[in-house]
Amino acid sequence: MHRWKEIFQLIRLKGKQDYIGEPVSQIEHMQQAAYFAQVSQARVPLILGAFFHDIGHLCAPDTAAQMDGLGVLRHEVIGADYLRERGLRGDVADLVELHVQAKRYLCFAQKGYYERLSSASRGTLNFQGGKMDETDARRFEAHPLFRDVLRLRVWDEKAKIVDGPVVSLSKLESWTEEYYEENQAWD
Repeated sequence: MHRWKEIFQLIRLKGKQDYIGEPVSQIEHMQQAAYFAQVSQARVPLILGAFFHDIGHLCAPDTAAQMDGLGVLRHEVIGADYLRERGLRGDVADLVELHVQAKRYLCFAQKGYYERLSSASRGTLNFQGGKMDETDARRFEAHPLFRDVLRLRVWDEKAKIVDGPVVSLSKLESWTEEYYEENQAWD
């Protein structure tokens, strides 16, 4: 069995958990983020990045540091490392690792962005370093995935709709297999 299949086993096992402080489950949030990426005609690695962006909440060890009941501290790093260990490297893992930085950047760069965040997302921001300063923002803007991760962040914020639209797990699994096969030279 390819190691990437372990990711979907984990999602099926733990994905119905409450999405900390939001009105949807973890899996609904993930599938909705992927849906918004798909209808935006994003490329497959970006759709997968949107889907997997919060996998760190599901794969983190029970001993992982928490954010006062709002999820796993550094879930973006934990999740990206988990994906890389299972053969999903490159843009998918990088987007997962960057999605918290995108929130920090948008709080710096967009007037009113902080106020539009859900209360749970505002609650985690201080644990995640708060809004960026200008130096960090300029460095972040130079990242090759800068525009993609900002798009992912928009879909992340929208993906909290009770009974909202989703991409099926079977479709996401198919895209993951294709992405893995195209990039198997990494293994």
